[in-house]
Amino acid sequence: MDESRMAIREFMDLHYRHFNARETVAAAQGWCNLLDRGGKMMLTLAGAMSTAEIGISLAKMIRAGKVHAISCTAANLEEDVFNLVAHNEYCVVDNWRDLTPLDEEKLRNDGFNRVTDTGIPETVLRHLEKKLQMLWAEAADSGNSYFPCEYFYKLFEDRSLDDVFQIPKEHSWLYAAWEMNIPVFSPGFEDSTLGNIFTAHVIEGDVKSHAAVKSGTQQMEKLVRWYLEHHEEGIG
Repeated sequence: MDESRMAIREFMDLHYRHFNARETVAAAQGWCNLLDRGGKMMLTLAGAMSTAEIGISLAKMIRAGKVHAISCTAANLEEDVFNLVAHNEYCVVDNWRDLTPLDEEKLRNDGFNRVTDTGIPETVLRHLEKKLQMLWAEAADSGNSYFPCEYFYKLFEDRSLDDVFQIPKEHSWLYAAWEMNIPVFSPGFEDSTLGNIFTAHVIEGDVKSHAAVKSGTQQMEKLVRWYLEHHEEGIG
């Protein structure tokens, strides 16, 4: 164990003694105990954690073998990649609690989609849309179907995004999940920006079938099979 990790653990043991702080220490110790027994940890992501840049720490945990599966909203899935390729173009909205409807309209007209105090540039959506639309169309034309994360994996595999990374790839949790080949489940793909865009392309006829993206029930089956494969080892 390196000294920095020891320092954090000792600090928590010394200061996090009661209430929710104590629960945090107990949860962390439970995670360590599970891994020491050879168990598998599934981590769930909801809220705007990818835009909050949880990838800085989560990607390191994935690469260290501390996380073995992820279940996340489709928004977290896509927003990790948005941040990977457009981080420097984001804006910070300092007074987001006080915004008026006119302020919100100006942000939109300036080309930003606000997530709490962060403005995601519309340009990154369109950049990725062009690349994904080609992959969606190819899959639909050939009768193939893939999970939402697999389309991003295709972009990682063909290295078509490498030249536009704006943060180290080591700070992308999805890139780490691809490298470590851990399953990523993202039910409710339609309830995301790219899910909306995918639907629009099907309506417009650019993508011939919704079947290009595997359904929620197919994801559920994959999740069940993952549980059955690992339940004897213990799953957290």
